[in-house]
Parts: sequence; structure tokens; C-alpha cells
Amino acid sequence: MRVVIPDDYQDCVRHLKCFDKLKQHEVTIYNDTVHHLEELVHRFKDAQAIVLTRERTTIKRELLERLPNLQIISQTGKMASHVDLKACQDHNVVVTEGRGSGRATTELTILLTLAALRNFVPEVNRLKDGQWQGSVGRQLYGKILGVYGFGRIGEQICELGQAFGAKILVWGRASSLQKAHEKGFTVAKSKEEFFSQCDIISLQLRLTPETKYIVTAQDLALMKSNSLLVNTSRAELIEKDALLQGLQNGHPGYAAVDVYESEPIYNANNPLIHLPNCLCSPHLGFVEQENYETYFGIAFDNINAFCDGQIVNRVI
Repeated sequence: MRVVIPDDYQDCVRHLKCFDKLKQHEVTIYNDTVHHLEELVHRFKDAQAIVLTRERTTIKRELLERLPNLQIISQTGKMASHVDLKACQDHNVVVTEGRGSGRATTELTILLTLAALRNFVPEVNRLKDGQWQGSVGRQLYGKILGVYGFGRIGEQICELGQAFGAKILVWGRASSLQKAHEKGFTVAKSKEEFFSQCDIISLQLRLTPETKYIVTAQDLALMKSNSLLVNTSRAELIEKDALLQGLQNGHPGYAAVDVYESEPIYNANNPLIHLPNCLCSPHLGFVEQENYETYFGIAFDNINAFCDGQIVNRVI
């Protein structure tokens, strides 16, 4: 089977142990992301299988209409809205998905939180520039750590935050609040209380039509002037431009973000990157060796099963 793997930024997929699972296939790998239809058609026109790395490439109906050879899309991790599932169904393209542990994103969330609180990156840069200490950081211990969303990653962050001595406060839909309460975590009485009381807020929601822009400018305006917002989930959870404007107005006082509405970003072409009160990383949440072995290993297994006449982990 002719397999195409786009968006392998680090050229690392061919070096994964699980890549051996594709040894019977003809594999083409691209190390960048393209968005224009003609470029995507050129890359995928001969593909019988496409392996998508999370949501880096969008598959729309107009693209599928020009890919007559495509039989299967194998998604790394869970499927999201970047693939037009109805169009795939109409064109008899099977879509499968996988899973990851979530631990990689959880660890990065804690890393960004601690780095932002301790002004770690600016201080390291000061030392490289020949200077010494220039600020006084803050600790996580004793702070109110708010977690918006109590899924797998949200629960892990609550557990790790608690281990650091933070006071956990959870907000989300009713089922999430019930689950958090049963796990022994404090839940907020309202969304307004959540945003106004927390010293740190970590967004841990899946992006769906219901959660898009669920965090509004009004929510951010309630945050303390020295509070920290951490987003390792999806940029579109926050109302467009609301975080930029909030940081400029001092509510929240700081942010640490790993996700952006348009990716990848080159030439520092995003205003958040240039704010002194925003720590930005290039969507590293899931980018970790063991997580990649799991993500791609399942994606490759799904293709092999399809070739053997079986469809596993099917979305449609």
C-alpha cells in the first residue's frame, strides 16, 4: 500500500521503533505542513493511506474529491474536526483513530506552569546575555490551581498539582464536576468564581463546536492581575484575540501557551510571542518519544489490519 505521512517536522517518524510495521508498504514522508489545495493534492494524489499527525493537516471534501486512490485515513490519537467525516463516508474512505497516554501533555503543562511562575526563560536568557538575576519568582505551593475540564489530562494535572501543594479547584460541565467531586477535588460554585478565585488556570478541554470560544474576554477580565493562564489544549477554546487583549490589559497577568489558531508559526509571526508576560512554546504537548511510539504504532497497526481485511479503531 502507498502510505503518505505529512507533517513530520523533526523527521523522526522513520526512526521510531514502530516504523518497522510499515516495512511492507511504500512510504513517503513530508517534513512540513502545506495548506493550499493544489499542494495537498500533489502530495496525496497517489496515496492509498494517509497517516495524520494530530490536526496538523486538514482533510476537506474538495481535497477528497481529487484523491481517487485513497482508501484509509489513519489518525494518530483521537479524531477531531479537522477531517470531514461525512465526505470520507461519501467517498468510501475508512477513517481510524488511536490514543495516547496524555502524560506527555500533562508534564508539559506542569513544566510551563513552573517556568512561567519562576520567570525561568527570561532568567536563563539574562545569564546568556552576561547578566545575573533580574526578578523574583513565585512557587506553585499554596496557590489555587484551577483546572477547566476534568478528563484524563485534567485529572492528571489535578493530581500533580496537589503533589506540589497547590489547592485544586475544578470547573467544567456537570459530569466533570461530579467526577472531580467523587475524586475528592474541590469544584467551583460558578464559572465566575472559578476565574476570579484561581491563581493559575489550566485549560484542559477537547475542542468541539460546544467548547469553541468557551473562554470569553469577560472570563479573562475576572482573573487576578498576577494570575497565570496555561493553555496546552487548543487555542480556539479562547475567544479570538481575547487572550492577547487580556494580557495587554493585565488580566490575566501572565500566560503560558503551547497552542495557536494557525500552526505552524514561522518568523515569530504571532503577537503573543512578543509579549513579555507570555511564555510560548511550539505545540510540544504530545511531542514526546514514548507518546509518539504509541500514537504512530497504533496508526500503523490500523493500516496493517485494513490490509488484512479487518477494520479496527474505526471512526467511520
